[in-house]
Amino acid sequence: MTGERAGGAPRLLSGGNPQIPKGYGDEPVQAYIAALPGWKREAAAKLDALIVKTVPHVHKAVKWNSPLYGLKDQGWFLGLHVFTRYIKLAFFRGADLDPPPPVASKAGATRYLHIHVEEAPDEAQLADWITQASRLPGERM
Repeated sequence: MTGERAGGAPRLLSGGNPQIPKGYGDEPVQAYIAALPGWKREAAAKLDALIVKTVPHVHKAVKWNSPLYGLKDQGWFLGLHVFTRYIKLAFFRGADLDPPPPVASKAGATRYLHIHVEEAPDEAQLADWITQASRLPGERM
């Protein structure tokens, strides 16, 4: 099957990003997380759990080999993507958050938080950003 290695495991793209088929719901997101290499798997699982705890009715999907989080009829407010040295959280309306996440984007209002192996994110700040982001109109993708 396209996108899978021998044994049915998803193929890892650059930076360890797993090639997961597009899908909606928790199952493809959990498959994405399970396929992550090393420290990224545990970090992504913690992020996913924090998002669900913070926004209990969150909708999930995997598109473009990235988990997306949003609310029904409101669009996507957060995306996750892995790179070689970090996990990138994309807050699609991050410029509207107070304070905004630290990394600017060339894409309008999007702001990023990069999580590295040696750094644990400030969970209280992250939960606050997730709450704020979930209350804003999301992206239609």
